[in-house]
Order: sequence, then structure tokens, then C-alpha cells
Amino acid sequence: MSVAMDPTPSTELRKGALGLGFIVFFVISAAGPLVAIAGGFPIGIMLGNGAGTPALLIATVLILLMFAAGYTAMSRYVTNAGGFYAFTARGLGGTAGGAAAFLALLGYNTMQIGLYGMFGAVASGFLSARLGIAMPWWICSLVALASIAVLGYRQIDLSAKLLSLLVFGEYIIVLILDTAILKAGGAHGITFASFTPHVFLSGTPAIGFLFCFASFVGFEATTIYSEEAKNPRRTVPLATYISVLLIGGFYAFSLWCMVIGAGAGEIVKTLNGLSDPTTFLYSLSDHYANHALTDAMSVLFITSVYAGLLAFHNSAARYFYASGREGLLPASLGHTHASHSSPHVGSVLQTIIAACVVIAFIVGKSDPVLTLFSWLTNLATLCIIALMVLSSAAVLRFFTRTPHREEGALRVFAFPVLSGIALLGVLVLAIINFPVLTGASVGLSYGLIVLMPAFAIAGIVSARRLKTRNPRAFDALGNSRL
Repeated sequence: MSVAMDPTPSTELRKGALGLGFIVFFVISAAGPLVAIAGGFPIGIMLGNGAGTPALLIATVLILLMFAAGYTAMSRYVTNAGGFYAFTARGLGGTAGGAAAFLALLGYNTMQIGLYGMFGAVASGFLSARLGIAMPWWICSLVALASIAVLGYRQIDLSAKLLSLLVFGEYIIVLILDTAILKAGGAHGITFASFTPHVFLSGTPAIGFLFCFASFVGFEATTIYSEEAKNPRRTVPLATYISVLLIGGFYAFSLWCMVIGAGAGEIVKTLNGLSDPTTFLYSLSDHYANHALTDAMSVLFITSVYAGLLAFHNSAARYFYASGREGLLPASLGHTHASHSSPHVGSVLQTIIAACVVIAFIVGKSDPVLTLFSWLTNLATLCIIALMVLSSAAVLRFFTRTPHREEGALRVFAFPVLSGIALLGVLVLAIINFPVLTGASVGLSYGLIVLMPAFAIAGIVSARRLKTRNPRAFDALGNSRL
């Protein structure tokens, strides 16, 4: 007897697959705590305001908490894997939503692809230094790409379980070093010089702010997993606040310990004296702890980058999925796997795009860190900040049209305005200083920035075409799926 197969492909993600803890782990993984502490912040300290960076982090957390107030308020009304795109569409209209969708696709894909450069470099360096195995960076990157493709294709909770283990290890290893530094009293005793106005305003705080905001990229991903969350109205807001506070607290405390370890007056000089500033944390580990901790940190740095790759792959796949499901991109992207309920078509497309870009950099014999990683991840940071500005405006507009609401005016009006202005200022600073961030020529740096308006315009065109073709679908862009 034959059994008739349902010819209609699934468009639903796996409901109730993610609890609060798993969503928090996804967000923290995207932020890459060990990558930020060991790789990003030493450079940020050098180029920014030196020992005052921990205070900048606290200021960054305050801005992000104001943003999160309105962001999480709106998440109670909009449950959609499109995240920023869905919020913008519901608040500012379908045309702005189309621009946000394509800008998000650019941002999350470039962030994920850029991380392959960092992963290949650190994995290759580890194999050479620790095991004596000479392995080109691109082989390491392609092996990672293949494994990410498998994990992204399958059930979301499989990825979540792996990320939870990797992230837990990162936090433990850095906190062990922090404790060792404080126990030894650092270079000149335990002081709070980092939080004094003189130190806070020293150097170039504007550049330091950019590194601080870049280190939080990914925290906003809580809404992307709302359709797969258990009780999303409660889980998403809690996960957002917990993520900001946990990431910010960890960064600020660990950077303060790093300043104490090197000395507030000497840390910039010490970093300038290193041929590679990203080895600074390892030198502190050798001095205050032992080589075993340093070796463990080296391994976890690699797994931290890998966790970021997996987290951003899942985010990009879900943006493809949401855009396809609602008509901005081909409908096939909105299909989910019959068994895994994963956005498998979007996952495969993200893998193909990543492979093409990485192979292009391999053929061009480009440096994996100075080009692939630096160019693409900094462009991604600009995209995410721009999306946060749009979301702040969307929250304000959405609640202006929602007279009957539970949320107070401070949460849905004052905080979105304040955070939107602050984020817009950060975006302008980032654009002005983009050549400093990328290390590329002025022409190339601003050539990368041009991709942002180009993708936004493409999104607007896609949205307008949808309006002509299917006005009802256009009006429903970003609507809740639950």
C-alpha cells in the first residue's frame, strides 16, 4: 500500500526548541568573549583611551540597556525570525523593512565569513607551534566551513548544546586568570584608576567606543530565535538583558584585571612593544598563572572563533529564511527541513556564499586576518549598528501607533530616543574612522562602506516589487508568526 506524501514543504521552525539558557549561550557565542578579550580589546586599548577602556565598557552597557528596553518591549508584539528586519518593517513600514532585511543579510554574512580568516590563522598557528604540523590557514578554514554546514543544517538544539560547552570553557579560563592577577596584586597593586575621569578621557575615547560596541555584536540575536523559543514573550526579553549584563560585566571586569596586571600607566606602552598585541593576554597568563593555562587559553581561543562561526551562520540562515518566507527573496528560502525543522535552504545558501568568498581570498593569496577578517567583520559591525539605529526609530514609531499598551513612556519613548541618538553618533564615528578600523586604504575602506547603501537600495527595490506583485504580503512583512 502506498502512502501519499504531503507535497507542501514546511515553512515552520522547530517550536519550543530553545530555553532561556540556550538562547543566552547563542548570543554570548556570537559576541565571542575570548576573541574580544584576547584579540580585539588589546588593539582597542592601544588605539583608544588605554587604561580607561573598562569605564568605556560600562558606558556602552548603559547605552545598550536603554536600547534593549524598547527592543524587548516590541519583542512582546513581534515574534519573528527576521529580528531587526521584522522590527523595522512593523515600525517603519515594508519599504524600510526591505532595506533592513538586505542590510542584515550583508552584516551577518560578512561577520560569519570574516571569522573564517581568523579561525584559519589561529588554528594553523596552533598546529604549527604546539604540534609541529604545518597546515595552511585555508585548509583549517575549509574544514571548519564543512562542519558548520552540517551543524547549521540540522536541529537548532544540537548547535545550542555544542555552543554551551564552548562558551562555558571560555568564561572559566579567563576568570581563572583574572583571579590570579588580583591574588598577586597586579603590577602595582589593585587600583581603580581606570574609572577616573582623567584616565577615561585620555587618548582617543571615540576609537575605544567603536571597539566596545564591536565586542557586543550578536547580543541582539535573541529575537532571531523567538520562533523557536519556549514562551518567547518572557524568554526573549530576559535573554536580552541577561546577555548584555553578562557580556558587559565579564568584559569590564576582565579588562580591569588586564589593566591591573600590566599597570595602568604602562599598559599602552607594553602593548605597543609587542609585535602582535593579540599575544598580550597569553603573556599575562604566563606571568600570573602558568603555561598550562596559556595552552588551554590558546585552544579555547580557537573554539571561541568556531562558536562565533556557528552562531552567525545560524543567524544568517534565519534572515534568509525570514526574507524568503515573506516574499523578499525566493520562496524556497522560506522552507524548513521536514525532520530537523531547520532553515536548511538558507543554511546551504549561506555555506555556498561563504565558500565562494573564502576561496576568492585564497586564490588572491590574501592575509586571512588583515584582509578577510578585518575588512569583513568591521563592515558587519557598521551594518549591525545601522540596524540598531533603525530599530530604535521603529520602536518609537510602533508604540506611537499603539495607544493601548502595558509599557511605560520611559521604556518605549525616552530610552529609544536616547539610545538611537547615541548609536547614530557611534555609527558616524565608525564611518569617519573606518580606515583606522580596517587597516586598509581610504579608497578601499569607503568602497566597502558603499556596499551598505547598495544592499539597502536592493532591499527597497525588492520590497517595492513585492508591493506591486502581492500588496497583502507587503503589508504583512515582519508580522508575528505565533
